[in-house]
Amino acid sequence: MKNTGQPSRRRILGAAGFIGLAALTGCGSGGEGGEGAKDLSKKRDGALRNYRAGQQFKATKPLSFSLLHNDNPGYPMKEGWLFWKELTRRTGVTLEATPVPLSDYEKKRSLLIGAGDAPLLIPKTYPGAETAFVSSGAILPVSEYVDLMPNFRDKVRRWNLQPEVDSLRQSDGRYYLLPGLHEKAKSGYSLSFRTDVLDRHGLDLPTTWDEVYRTLKALKEEYPDRYPFSDRWSTNTPFPAGALFQYLGQAYGVRAGWAYLNTSWDAKAGKFVFTGATDAYRQVVEYLHRLVAEKLMDPESFTQTDDEAVRKLLSEKSFAISANPQELVQNYRYNLGKQVEGATIEMVPVPLGPAGPVVLGGSRLENGVMISSKALDGDDFVALMQFVDWLWYSDAGQEFSKWGVENTTYTRSGPGAYELEDGISLMGSDPDAPKDLQKDFGFHNGVFAYGGSWALASSSFGPDEKKFQEVMARREPLPTDPPHPLRSEEQEQATLWDTPLKDHVTQNTLRFALGKRPLSEWDDYVEELRAKNMDRFVDLHNQAHERFKEETA
Repeated sequence: MKNTGQPSRRRILGAAGFIGLAALTGCGSGGEGGEGAKDLSKKRDGALRNYRAGQQFKATKPLSFSLLHNDNPGYPMKEGWLFWKELTRRTGVTLEATPVPLSDYEKKRSLLIGAGDAPLLIPKTYPGAETAFVSSGAILPVSEYVDLMPNFRDKVRRWNLQPEVDSLRQSDGRYYLLPGLHEKAKSGYSLSFRTDVLDRHGLDLPTTWDEVYRTLKALKEEYPDRYPFSDRWSTNTPFPAGALFQYLGQAYGVRAGWAYLNTSWDAKAGKFVFTGATDAYRQVVEYLHRLVAEKLMDPESFTQTDDEAVRKLLSEKSFAISANPQELVQNYRYNLGKQVEGATIEMVPVPLGPAGPVVLGGSRLENGVMISSKALDGDDFVALMQFVDWLWYSDAGQEFSKWGVENTTYTRSGPGAYELEDGISLMGSDPDAPKDLQKDFGFHNGVFAYGGSWALASSSFGPDEKKFQEVMARREPLPTDPPHPLRSEEQEQATLWDTPLKDHVTQNTLRFALGKRPLSEWDDYVEELRAKNMDRFVDLHNQAHERFKEETA
């Protein structure tokens, strides 16, 4: 989906080795062939009798399901999209979509669920966000009904995703979110550099963070009146410079920025520790402090808007900026080409740090779908689950959501190769095209088009992203956290502690990085976290982990 400057906010949750948990909790009961199958015998209106993986879902009678639609300003929802019309033709289902602006989506979603007015289907929910709605009973424990979803179960099995999916389980042993599933982890962000400027001064693209420092240092010597690096993704986000902190943290083997969680698993110690107080997190902060202190990084990087950061790049006040593949091509390269003769820019694979060639673990889960518990009251509940399974998890449904209708929006140029029809653009692929696949047809919409096989995911990669992803795909995922589901009363207590702790980490991370607080006060900062119940918070998670080990031994 087109990037609009909003972070993905993907929660990088620790995957769990829930060995024996399915048998322990009756996972899948309530589905076809499960213990609760008899309870669904009167809820099969419109359902297929022997629905299986790879089969086209087509309801046996016209059905209609309500849906909360996260309305992206890059391609505002239109009732006339071909997506809606073709979806109904293929499946017999009409989606009654309630559009909510992207900027207000999470707040509106909470209000609707709390008031009991939420639509049946609630997509664009990131793992972890569903926890707030579990205790009220407002959302469905979907793990009890995945027997109705053969495509979902097939991908979990073939791609060895059960540990990641099991990481979503709540203290009752069930999970309440159907996550997007990726065959392979896909990295999104890294540094980009003006390569024509590097060439002019005999500099190579850096491959490590030490080389990044030396490259910025060399640029500063050539352009002493400028900051070589001025960054973005700092506004409308809970963590300023969230992208930078995330991929820099990855190089140190720690979650930071958009990926930050208060708890991290220390494999050597065999217990959870507080992320923002670890040595690795301190090293991340120290690295950025050094860049700012030596005027290699613009201190406004942590407060300026994306437009302000990009303007500095385009006006040659800076030569490096965080990027994702879409922004690299559509924004930086396109606009530099118009404004600066001979300018070239490249995005590097995430530079390596002390952790070596790694990527964050547990990142094959994407935002997913919650289902209102009211859906179970409907006579068409089984058909709804089959429909969700086809649209979000079948190969055909994922291809449809991403590329549209063959010979109308795209043609095939070979196995797994798609070409847009003449006159149609996708994310700036043809700036002169009169039509846009997202804006005018509704395909490649982040509400529906995510997850899938590597072949499908890579089918829309441009040359830059293909080169970037090929390097990142060879890196080793960091170990995922072991299971530690909290009981409801523990979750309530943890929630009360979690936000103040995270806020204190965020505020002081920036103060240390900007030099507004000396690094000599790091120990004082850790004591302040203790005063905010850091140790009790971590103990709660360690106790939950030990309890889970005992209960599933």
